[in-house]
Amino acid sequence: MLDAALAGRLRLVGFDVDGVLTDGGVYLGRVGDHAVELKRFDIQDGLAVKLLRAAGITVVLVSGRTSEATTLRAREIEVDEVVQDDAAQKLPAFEALLARRAIRFEECAFAGDDLADLPLLRRVALPIAVANAVAEVKALAHYVTAAPGGHGAAREIAETILKARGAWDGLVRQYLEERGDAARHGTRAR
Repeated sequence: MLDAALAGRLRLVGFDVDGVLTDGGVYLGRVGDHAVELKRFDIQDGLAVKLLRAAGITVVLVSGRTSEATTLRAREIEVDEVVQDDAAQKLPAFEALLARRAIRFEECAFAGDDLADLPLLRRVALPIAVANAVAEVKALAHYVTAAPGGHGAAREIAETILKARGAWDGLVRQYLEERGDAARHGTRAR
């Protein structure tokens, strides 16, 4: 169970991409003369990002490699910012992002799965490991998801944070109302 006070302090949630928002697999190939890279993203994780943002939480993606698939997914789910660093120097990139947004590490959560995430996980208030994370990441984590990366881990993280803040039910209701589905699903504004 996540501490409500900690959840309430969070202003930013960051996610690694490969192994957290994806299962870590990368499909490489060619279409004519063009190299193609494909990744599998979980659709429920996309809604999780939208619900976090609806709660006023900044959502960022921080990847240790540049990928057009990541850029496309970030745009689709409307994250606040995406950082891709081929040198996998995530901490300096994250520090710069926080400085631009006037957010402190004590107001951040980050979900990771591999060694490149360790420096960042050591600094945030809520370090999170996905179920498929390496042992070193799990050892640092205050929360380890039941779901593996690419299979609803980000959704689990969002639900856990938003429920600890007492915001989950209201956000679900708001989501359904905005879609015009509230009455059909027995959900009414209170």
